[in-house]
Amino acid sequence: MKYTNIITIAGIAGMFLFNISCTDLEEHIYDTLDETIIEYTDEEIESMSGPVYTNLRYTYWAWEGLFDQCEESGDLIMTPLRIGVGWGEQYILMHKHTFNSYIGHFWQTWNYPYVGIGYCNKLLALKQIQEDKAKTAELRAMRALYYYILLDIFRNIPLVTESVYPGGYLPVQENPSVIFDFIVTELNAAKPDLPKTSSYGRMNYYVACMTLAKIYLNHNAWFYGDTEKGYTSDEWYTEALDEVNEVLATPNYQLAQNYKDPHMADGSGCKEIIFAIPLDIDYASACYLSNKCLHPASAATFLLNAAPWNGSCAVPQFMDTYDPDDKRKADTWLFGPQYSYQKNGTDISIYQYNDHVAAGTTDGLVATPITTADGPLNYSTFVHSINNPGAYKMEGARFWKKEIVSGPDGTYGDDVCFYRLADAMFIKAECLLRLGEDKQIAADLVSEVRERSFPENPSKAIRTVADLEGGSVYDYGYRETQLDGTGADLQVFTYEGGDDIELGGLLDDLAWEFVGEHHRRQDLIRFRLKDGSRNIYNGKSRFCYDATSVPLADDLKKNLYPIHQDYLDANMNLNQNPGYDE
Repeated sequence: MKYTNIITIAGIAGMFLFNISCTDLEEHIYDTLDETIIEYTDEEIESMSGPVYTNLRYTYWAWEGLFDQCEESGDLIMTPLRIGVGWGEQYILMHKHTFNSYIGHFWQTWNYPYVGIGYCNKLLALKQIQEDKAKTAELRAMRALYYYILLDIFRNIPLVTESVYPGGYLPVQENPSVIFDFIVTELNAAKPDLPKTSSYGRMNYYVACMTLAKIYLNHNAWFYGDTEKGYTSDEWYTEALDEVNEVLATPNYQLAQNYKDPHMADGSGCKEIIFAIPLDIDYASACYLSNKCLHPASAATFLLNAAPWNGSCAVPQFMDTYDPDDKRKADTWLFGPQYSYQKNGTDISIYQYNDHVAAGTTDGLVATPITTADGPLNYSTFVHSINNPGAYKMEGARFWKKEIVSGPDGTYGDDVCFYRLADAMFIKAECLLRLGEDKQIAADLVSEVRERSFPENPSKAIRTVADLEGGSVYDYGYRETQLDGTGADLQVFTYEGGDDIELGGLLDDLAWEFVGEHHRRQDLIRFRLKDGSRNIYNGKSRFCYDATSVPLADDLKKNLYPIHQDYLDANMNLNQNPGYDE
């Protein structure tokens, strides 16, 4: 969608005008600018608030941003070395959990959240803002959202709440429990003054509820093993339940008819979306996902002006988990032979082609197999390895859950669906199951979300309590197909299965519904083996990731990413996260 161009605080400051008598020629020297005496127009306040939101865009879709950090280290999406193409070592390190403090990903999601926090602090210091309850609430809640992201990824972070500090000041890391309590306090203080209208792309009451629900839901995983203040108590699931019940009680939001509706380029008309990050190819472009995923020849399928870069793809074991009648598989992934499309001799995109097929207007429709220098374009779900030897050009299903717009756009201008109603329904279901309360309601909620994805076989949409509490159908175990000395395939396989995972069925449903929506790292950390010894993020082997290579003592350490070395070098008060000191 279109996003209004913004003027930064620095730009506004350069336009300040002071009423000084033209006959008073005495020079006055000011060593500081007292902004509390300046009155701003509503337009200026709105412009000054712009960076509070734009830095959330950068946090999410700057190169190697939050999307990558939530997906690349999980078991659904990866970016392998592409034989004959390339791609960076940092993605392999992310996939194998061999993190270090020089990986570029960890620069982005420290920098941009703190820039956004800085703008919030700057505005909250203004008397005019302080007198506006609604604006104060919006800024406090946005600041809390940034801290939620930082706490989740790094845990040991500074708490910065002022806009002016003495010269030479360097922030120190705060105890994570203090950060947690700060987020809760800020969001609860803000909620009464936040609007309950469904304002697309802006903080509101229900966005604050969702953020609180998320931090309550993940509390025990974040503080696992810490018994202080009952940090592993079930009370946190009760708190999360209370928050999502408020969201589910409002008529503002409703499930979309189609699974792909919340992921169209402009989601402003979709009532399932609770909070979005609006993007625009002209004023707020950032989402390069289609280019990162697709083979260059797929440009013909979507009528793209430029060739994509052939990078990311699905983890093969995940592709094998889908029910054959689940439309989400085809709605999320491109696999098999690929085509270009025409209507009466005119090129059309796959979306137009599908619309004609759905409407029964198939006269003049032609689907032509796409050919490349390597043969017909055919995405296999099989992949050799992450880097030994890597993936061949057509290996791996390709992500297209987000709308790919013809011309120069691709996914560059696609809004980010940050929270949606299905997410609230799944949080409620998980809390009920973990609390052992109203389990059938939990199963009904998951089944309701699934209904739209099983139109040909509605009975398969139904999930029972036993399904959700049972094991995962994900066939965990190390998988890699290397090349032996003669160039023949050499399979290196182990088999673990998913029967030993708590609420394994629910974890599967989270994957099918929310793949590519910054869920998976957090979900895998929250779910554990039935014996409680390890989480799934570190504790289950999968494609080119061997859980046995991670010492048990490192289970909690590897839940966190290292702080980037640039920030450690710039601030002597920062200590590296445990396990990364070397």
